[in-house]
Amino acid sequence: MTLKVYLSGEIHTDWRQEIMTGAKGLDETFSAPVTDHAASDDCGVAILGAEADKFWHDRKGAMVNAIRTRKGIADADVVVVRFGEKYRQWNAAFDAGYAAALGKSVIVLHPEEHDHALKEVDAAALAVAREPQQVVEILRYVLTGALPG
Repeated sequence: MTLKVYLSGEIHTDWRQEIMTGAKGLDETFSAPVTDHAASDDCGVAILGAEADKFWHDRKGAMVNAIRTRKGIADADVVVVRFGEKYRQWNAAFDAGYAAALGKSVIVLHPEEHDHALKEVDAAALAVAREPQQVVEILRYVLTGALPG
């Protein structure tokens, strides 16, 4: 069995790399949004033209980024959504809901202090992990049936 895993959410830490490194040797392919914050913010105006108003600047970027995000989620078998500690990732919550609506297996990754705020997102997920290594162990178990050891 091969799993296609989409890594959505927070872009300010190396959690994606931790998961990909930990999953080496497993039969998986990973995809993700653009994680270069400046490129992600400015892609719309860089491609489609400048906007005087910051709202429209950001909206153009969000719409262009959504093309990649929708494709990544649609193609995935498993969607991992990370909520970081510093910023509110409304887009991550949307990604989790979109993935759940498509019937994707969702793993949510966030610290315990976000439990209440994310209770509806957590309820739609099949697992709530606290650390990237727990995501790796879930993926390993799904692919091999092996428990952490």
